[in-house]
Amino acid sequence: MKIIADQNIPFVKECFDSLGEVSLYPGRQITPQVVKDADVLLVRSITPVNEALLAGSRVKFAATATIGMDHIDREWLLQSGIGFASAPGSNANSVAEYVVAAMLALGKKYRFTLEGRRIGIIGAGNVGSKVEAKCRALGMKTVFNDPPLARQSGDGKYRPLEEALECDFVTLHTPLTRGGMDPTFHLADMKFFAAIKKGTVFINTARGPVMDTMALKGAMAAGRLGGVVLDVWENEPNVDADLLLKVDLSTPHIAGYSFDGKINGLLMIYRAACRHFGIKPTHTEQDFLPPPSAAEIDIPNEQIRTQPTERIIHDTIQQVYVINRDDFNMREMLIVPQTDRGAFFDRLRKEYPIRREFQNTAVKIPAEANAAAQKLKGIGFAVNLVR
Repeated sequence: MKIIADQNIPFVKECFDSLGEVSLYPGRQITPQVVKDADVLLVRSITPVNEALLAGSRVKFAATATIGMDHIDREWLLQSGIGFASAPGSNANSVAEYVVAAMLALGKKYRFTLEGRRIGIIGAGNVGSKVEAKCRALGMKTVFNDPPLARQSGDGKYRPLEEALECDFVTLHTPLTRGGMDPTFHLADMKFFAAIKKGTVFINTARGPVMDTMALKGAMAAGRLGGVVLDVWENEPNVDADLLLKVDLSTPHIAGYSFDGKINGLLMIYRAACRHFGIKPTHTEQDFLPPPSAAEIDIPNEQIRTQPTERIIHDTIQQVYVINRDDFNMREMLIVPQTDRGAFFDRLRKEYPIRREFQNTAVKIPAEANAAAQKLKGIGFAVNLVR
C-alpha cells in the first residue's frame, strides 16, 4: 500500500510504516501527480482535498490530522467511495492552553487581572468548551455564543452574539463555513467590530477568514480594541505585515501545535485507517510521546508571599510554554524579504519546537496557596500541596 503524507505530521512515517510504504511531502506540494498512484492520503490543514486533487487517483482513504475540515470536500469523497477521517478534539486542549497563556501574558503587559472579567466564547465545540472550563477555573465569567447548538439544544446557556460582544474578551472557536444558516466566513466584520465593547481584547485561533482583516484593522485604528491576539491569518501563509506589526501577540497558526495534540491527531487517523482496511492497530501514545522537559515545578514560599495569584500562574505557565517566544519568532517575518515571507511562515510551523501540555507537569505548591493551587489544577496542571 502506498501512503502519501504531509511531512509536518510528527512520526507519521514511523506510525504508518506498518500499513505500507510512506512518502513524505510538504503540504503545499501534494499535487495530483504526487497522489496519482497512492492508496492513502494523510494531510494537515494546508492541503485542499477535493476532486481537483484526487480525481483519477487510486486513493481509497484520506485523512486530516486536524480538527478543522474546511479544506476537505467531504461530499465529493463520500460520492467517490473514498474513506475519510479527521481528528476532532485532538488539539482542543492545546488551543485552550494557548488562550489562557495569551490572556495572562496580556494581563502582565497591561497590568490587569482575569478574575471577575467576562469572556465571550464564540463557538462551543471541543475547543470552546475547554476554553470555557479553564476560564471558569481562573474565576472568569463566561458567555457562550453558538447558534447551531442553541437551536439543537434549546439551552439558554447559549447567548446572542450581541451579549458575547459586550465581554472584556472575545475569542473565536468556530469552524470556517461559507454557506448554510450560520456561515462564519468574515463573521468578525465591520458590524461585528462596531458592536464590540470598547476596550475588549479580541482573540482568533479558529481560521483566518473567520475575521475580515480590513475590518479588524479599522477597529484597531479607531481604538475600539484593548488588545489583539492572532494565531490565524487571512491568506496564509501570506500574512498582512501591517497587521502583524500592530497586534499584541502574533503566532503562525500553532495554537493547536502541542506535541500531545499532534500525537493525538496522528493516532486518531492511524486507528481510523486501520479500521478502514481491517488491520489491527499496534501503536499507542507511549510509542511517540517523550518525557516532558518540565516534569515538576516547585513554587517556593517566597514567591507565594510576594506575588499575586495570577502572576504565580503566569510564571508557572512560562516554564512550560513561552508564548512570547512564539510571538518574537513570528515578528522576525518583518525583516525577511517580502517574497520569502510565505516560506518563512511555513518554516515556523514545520520547525515548531516540542511543546507539552500542562497535564504533563506536576506543580509543588505550599498548602497555604490554595487559591493558586486550585486555579493551576483547573487549567490542567497536576498539583501537589506541600504542608
